[in-house]
Amino acid sequence: MAHQRKIIHIDMDAFFASVEQRDKSEFRGKPLIVGGKPNARGVVAACSYEARKFGIHSAMPCSQAYRLCPSAIFVPPRFNVYREVSEQIRAVFWRYASEVEPLSLDEAYLDVSYTQDFNGSATYIAKAIKNDILSETQLVASAGVSYNKFLAKIASDMDKPDGLYVIKPDQALAFIEGLSIGKFHGIGPATESKMNKLGIHTGADLRAWNEQDLVKYFGKSGHHFFHISHGIDERAVQSTRKRKSVGKETTFQQDIQSILALRDHANSLSEQVWETLQSQKLTAKTLTLKVKYANFTQVTRSITHDSALDLMTIKSLLPRLLNRTEAGGIAVRLIGVSVSGFDTKPAKKAKQQLALGLGNVF
Repeated sequence: MAHQRKIIHIDMDAFFASVEQRDKSEFRGKPLIVGGKPNARGVVAACSYEARKFGIHSAMPCSQAYRLCPSAIFVPPRFNVYREVSEQIRAVFWRYASEVEPLSLDEAYLDVSYTQDFNGSATYIAKAIKNDILSETQLVASAGVSYNKFLAKIASDMDKPDGLYVIKPDQALAFIEGLSIGKFHGIGPATESKMNKLGIHTGADLRAWNEQDLVKYFGKSGHHFFHISHGIDERAVQSTRKRKSVGKETTFQQDIQSILALRDHANSLSEQVWETLQSQKLTAKTLTLKVKYANFTQVTRSITHDSALDLMTIKSLLPRLLNRTEAGGIAVRLIGVSVSGFDTKPAKKAKQQLALGLGNVF
């Protein structure tokens, strides 16, 4: 049986507006609009959930948004800040996923099919990603989990904000049957209207059509509509850049001063890193140790090996790196182990197809 694909779609909730509310306390809990001025010709780039209650949404003219909510706060976008935060969030993605495909600054697809964390549970991996984003950026994300991109994307919209929605393989067809055509990602208002005129209102209606007739009415898109109505989407998650490192870290409930205890924790983390390297068929030459002290100052120490690192070599190098820090003299609150300098690309994964009825593998 082919390895079951596990795809996560992450969508940051009201991203631009949430960053502004995070950075400026006076904006919190208020209708906030990121975009042009209310008396100008600009449009809404993003708005807070407080603003959405008035019917305001992205791409709406700011003048219309002002008429709907005269008390709304209008602020210009700070794209340099949003890009920086987006990079932080993507760094979290790479801790867990073998492939990351950003769609914009605030959303991405992740392939976690070969991730070993949480016994390979995509649901728990999604929870961990959401928690890491919240703790490191103070921002909230919604996640959708399924076996393909189409369903993962829809799932991420099901329970916003701060959502986590899972569509398992054996739930897919029933879920699609009851889904309104307007909820299908990739079916816009014009296509929805055309489908409605043909009597297609739900996923069940769409699946009742054969592929030939869908192509007759909708051209090449008919093939896509036929496949998604049957829960089939073969599109792979495609990274726009290569993975730069693999790492694991842990924050202690109580600060640790014992150098022996820290070595034990570092060895445990190195084993997790090694499992990830093995599962993704990666080899690396550079080992990095990260140490955050009780006073929150942080240092990293690295060493590059002549040949590819194996687990025994990693464990033998860690004490040397640890001795180059002040661990043992100063209490430590966090320790991390990562490897980089990859020699080979991940092995190509075979194309995976829908296998309904695989049961609870998520």
